[in-house]
Amino acid sequence: MKAIQKILLDQIDLSDETFSVNFMPDLQRLRSSIEEVGLIQPVLLREKGDRYQIVCGFRRISIFHELGRIKIESKILGDKEVDDFRLFSISVHENLTTRGFNTVEKAIALDKLVHYFQIDPTIVIKDFLPLFSLEPNEKILKTFLSLARMEDEVKRYVLTEEVSRSNIRRLSHFSSEDRMSLLIVFSSLKLGENRLKEILTLLEEISRRDQTRVRDIVHRPEIQNILCQKEFTPSQRAERVKKILIDLRYPRMRQMEERFEEKRRDLSLPSGISIHHPPFFEGKGLRIEFQFETLEEYRSILSSLSVLQDKEAFQEMIDKIW
Repeated sequence: MKAIQKILLDQIDLSDETFSVNFMPDLQRLRSSIEEVGLIQPVLLREKGDRYQIVCGFRRISIFHELGRIKIESKILGDKEVDDFRLFSISVHENLTTRGFNTVEKAIALDKLVHYFQIDPTIVIKDFLPLFSLEPNEKILKTFLSLARMEDEVKRYVLTEEVSRSNIRRLSHFSSEDRMSLLIVFSSLKLGENRLKEILTLLEEISRRDQTRVRDIVHRPEIQNILCQKEFTPSQRAERVKKILIDLRYPRMRQMEERFEEKRRDLSLPSGISIHHPPFFEGKGLRIEFQFETLEEYRSILSSLSVLQDKEAFQEMIDKIW
């Protein structure tokens, strides 16, 4: 390795990302540090023809460009001095000690190890997953490799929404076109982990059963109509979209629900009394709830309940005719 030199930024090949794993890096702290005290750690470059290849320091070089600097302090390696895999390993370790990796950057690094540097997956599982604070098993590796191959927009969604590994795996089951259609829908919804899991699972099951594309499901008029309703909050839109998907997934249950609602309306129950079927129409019995504040209201409710037995709709509910 040659002594530290100041290298012209114009001589550095910014398009060569062989050793880069950056994705949505937070540059503010590093930029402030460089502006206040200068470059603390020189970047590491390798000679490549008449230009230089970046090994470590992509973020520092990017900031120098933004600040209009002309040169940057650099350590220089000869063209054949160190092999590519060793240099990538150096880059990984330097980043782990100075800033760490986000979820997508871990995926990119693992993908390069397996597909670019051709490292045996068993070695990657054993030696590199623990390095990234990941459990050393094949399922975890496959999850991150699938994320690495997803679209940049999906990767950004995974980072900003802190999507779990299990939901990353669910997203990997969809085609690229379907994932991009989902992002358009998700942008107007408020989805926590559980609700995201429910919606992705419903979409996959409907798509598989009906042999239809996910993007065709989310483009259905009833779903698009909900997304356009600005008076709904993102959470309300998410709940309504989920309800439509449940109806599509379980059409028989939807029919039962409609029939039950019809019978409930026939009962003409006064306010303060409600009647409910078992969740998903599984199990036995009905549940009646009522609310009152005064003794008179209580007597009125009891009177209303006492005549339910004489109503045909109530008997049909008990006999489960829906």
